[in-house]
Amino acid sequence: MKIIGIGKNYVVDKSEIDGLKNDVQLIFTKPDSTLVTDSKDVAFPVITNELIYEVELVVKIGKTAKDVSIADANSYISEIGIGIDYTAKDVLTASREKKGPWALAKGFDGASPIAGFKPVSDFPELDNINFDLVINGEKKQVGNTGYIIYNFAEIISFVSTFMTLNPGDMIFTGTPAVGAGQTFKGDHLQASIEGELLLNFKMI
Repeated sequence: MKIIGIGKNYVVDKSEIDGLKNDVQLIFTKPDSTLVTDSKDVAFPVITNELIYEVELVVKIGKTAKDVSIADANSYISEIGIGIDYTAKDVLTASREKKGPWALAKGFDGASPIAGFKPVSDFPELDNINFDLVINGEKKQVGNTGYIIYNFAEIISFVSTFMTLNPGDMIFTGTPAVGAGQTFKGDHLQASIEGELLLNFKMI
């Protein structure tokens, strides 16, 4: 199965959205070995001293998708959950200096804690889903899909022109424009959709 992510996909002001759409989405992939499920605690990765969190809604693909139109793309979503897209920023910076890929900075073990998948039918308005992240009791990120640049359908359609999406594949759909920051050993992370706590783990 594939894990796909998209960078820089939220705005602070909705008026910015149209000006930022240029048909070139910033897509990356992560191996399935990054996954941590069922709110299990996550071991702090030894490969980084600068671990950055980003809370994101995650869509799960329910049927094979290839060259899907935007109009049809949402019908390929089976479930929606929530996750943290972790980045080893120091590793990423070193790679960028050599014009290298993101693979190691995004693909280490434990880089994708996920939980809380619910049927897409539970979300009647895909363009109005609220989600948030609390760390050590303090709210750090608040998001709403009304502030997304490329919506779920546009991401699925775009990616499916390059690669076939199979049932079970997951797409991290972007993090709120503000609030991403550094994670430390001992942190307690709690992520919610529409006020319901779905992801709840500690960095150990």
